[in-house]
Amino acid sequence: MHPNTNPNTAVANTTIVAIDLGKYQSVACLYSGDPTQARFVTVTTDRNHLRQLFAKHRPGAVVIEACLLAGWVHDLCHELGLACHVANTASEAWKFQHTKRKTDKDDALRLAQLFALGQLPTVTVPPPATRQWRALIAARQALVGRRLAVQNRIRAILVGQDLAAPRGAKAWTELGLEGIAQHAKPLAEGGPDELWRGLLELALTELRQVRQLADQAEARLDQLARQSADVQLLETVPGVGPRTAEAIVAYLHEPGRFDSGKQVSAYVGLVPQQYQSGELDRRGRITRRGPALLRKLLVECAWCMIRYNAWARGIYQRLTGGGRRRKKQAIVALARKILVRCWAMLRDRKPWHDPQTGPKATLSPSKQRRQAEARRRRQEKPTVLMATTQ
Repeated sequence: MHPNTNPNTAVANTTIVAIDLGKYQSVACLYSGDPTQARFVTVTTDRNHLRQLFAKHRPGAVVIEACLLAGWVHDLCHELGLACHVANTASEAWKFQHTKRKTDKDDALRLAQLFALGQLPTVTVPPPATRQWRALIAARQALVGRRLAVQNRIRAILVGQDLAAPRGAKAWTELGLEGIAQHAKPLAEGGPDELWRGLLELALTELRQVRQLADQAEARLDQLARQSADVQLLETVPGVGPRTAEAIVAYLHEPGRFDSGKQVSAYVGLVPQQYQSGELDRRGRITRRGPALLRKLLVECAWCMIRYNAWARGIYQRLTGGGRRRKKQAIVALARKILVRCWAMLRDRKPWHDPQTGPKATLSPSKQRRQAEARRRRQEKPTVLMATTQ
């Protein structure tokens, strides 16, 4: 889901139906502006009961939280011609740090009150096709994680029996698995001292099944990528593969809704936390909000791009100073720059071009002043050190 930067507009003289969604039952708050006159209704969480609720009360707006059920509820409201607003639960306005009581009715009433005041932070729900595309990307990533976990388990079994652990990509080919299978036996055939052989057989069977499922998911993703012009556009970036490109396209649905690269970076959680009080203004680690899967793929892509992309390698070397310090911070910064450039490519519908070979952009007067000030400080710094030493 993507952030909606436009402020909410409260609906005057109409009923607001704010729903705290649950797996089996949901609590709806019927709010007309007076908290003392708010009414609460408990309904079963399915399409028929929610349709009856909306038909009975004819709400001017429906407000729900961003959750697993928000997708089809939003689609139902769109089908009925109702305005549906999905609250961003990751926002600072939606925190319960000092709340003494938290119930479903309190959550529903708070949704209605924030929306009526025009202070409800919202997100935009993408269409069903995009949501299912994201789900397939996440499922494939989960299968890859399971495959890696099984491979580590096989290594642990072999090392525990003083056998050589598989190393390299060739160890997990069909020929390599046949060599590992020579140590395996069905669990029912091994003796009490050879149960590890049965465990090895189970792990090999699971590995083959997970690999087959992952291959099916990747085949479908490849088919969707070939049908997407946006994915093919991002694949023109040296070092960006189909998995990273499709994740960026899926999570940055309709890139025109973002006004700047700062909003894109904040949406993915690649901006630093800020602690400000009086004269203190300190920046911390990244916020880690938004899609964690996209952040993970961007970081992996950044490590690959410093090998195949001169632009990325130059940024990485500049941030690390050519040394081994601050490598992780430099990779995170490079991942943010990759995201912003990919967003700009999708927004402008332009393929990749190497900034080092393209026309040199003219710096703004403010940037020119900052660079001149930085050069002056660097030139004065040795003089100060020499005076201090003397």
